[in-house]
Amino acid sequence: MGFGAVKKIKLQSADFEWVTSAPRYPLGVGEDYAEAEGFVLAGGRSSRMGRDKALLQLGGRSLLDIALDKLRALPLPAPPRVAGARSRADAIADLHPGCGPLSGIEAALAASTRPLNVFLPVDMPLLPAKFLGWMLRRAQITRAMVTVPRINGDPQPLCAVYHRQLLGPITASLLAGNYKVMQAVCSAATEPIDIFDVELVASADPEMFAFSPVPAYRWFHNCNTPEDMAGIENALVLTP
Repeated sequence: MGFGAVKKIKLQSADFEWVTSAPRYPLGVGEDYAEAEGFVLAGGRSSRMGRDKALLQLGGRSLLDIALDKLRALPLPAPPRVAGARSRADAIADLHPGCGPLSGIEAALAASTRPLNVFLPVDMPLLPAKFLGWMLRRAQITRAMVTVPRINGDPQPLCAVYHRQLLGPITASLLAGNYKVMQAVCSAATEPIDIFDVELVASADPEMFAFSPVPAYRWFHNCNTPEDMAGIENALVLTP
């Protein structure tokens, strides 16, 4: 299956390559995800919310439970784990506390035993689980070190698939004081990275519209404030 031309971008004085085409990846029954693990990123300070976002309730469930259930819907070989949640004793602790979500990604990759790792932030409850499965299948096919969706031109690096080989370079980036996720993971990748536009993919693969009745541009809305929570709660009833 072809992927079209590989392009280069300029980012903070470094060149990176990514796959830009929009091939279709059928969601067949019994997909083999034996080489993948799933992680919820839940280590944020929740400063704008005023309390731990992971514990906030939507539709009678916490944001953390909603995120875990989305990853549980994938046929992964092991239960999904949580990185950085202050409310869970079994959460994977940051190796470099206070360095933002990149530290949570580092801790998860360090704890992982499999090459591909799918990440979901705790505050993205409208994202359909089927999209995560689709994205993981894409990462398996492209063999990209970094697989990141982009919506309205904005990369979503906390909802992504990262190869475990990124661990060492990410640790080096943290030690160097570079905590920006997108810049760090792109710098760490030694192979072409896959940053794909969700709108382009959906236009080429109508099956994606069936993932959720909520428009794709809303899938990536974050719960950062009480106002965000109110708006998302109305849409959550439509999202599997």
